[in-house]
Amino acid sequence: MLAGIHGRHADEEVPELLEAALADLGLNYYPRGSQTGQEAVLRVLASRVLAGLMSPMDLATWAHSTIGHDGLALANRLVELDDVYDTLEYTDMTEQDLEGEILAEARRIVGTPGQDAGGAQAVAP
Repeated sequence: MLAGIHGRHADEEVPELLEAALADLGLNYYPRGSQTGQEAVLRVLASRVLAGLMSPMDLATWAHSTIGHDGLALANRLVELDDVYDTLEYTDMTEQDLEGEILAEARRIVGTPGQDAGGAQAVAP
């Protein structure tokens, strides 16, 4: 049914159909911009970093650009660590030290109890 929707009507029709389609597959649906959706994506991306599929810097940059300083509390430390990249040359930290802190934060995020902890797939439109 999703394939038959014209792009012009996607914003109105896709969320309702997508929610039903994902439910049929046993997957969670998160409304666009929802906090639970952001948390789920953050946990998936953190687990990708821990698996070596994404760089620590990319996780911090994503958190900063997508969630920002006033967003999701779970991402606050990553956002702060992304700021450190901009001033790294003025500190006694190395890039390896900073990446180690981001990896520790990724482990904390993945280990945080809540929806989708433990590797469930997140889908946010």
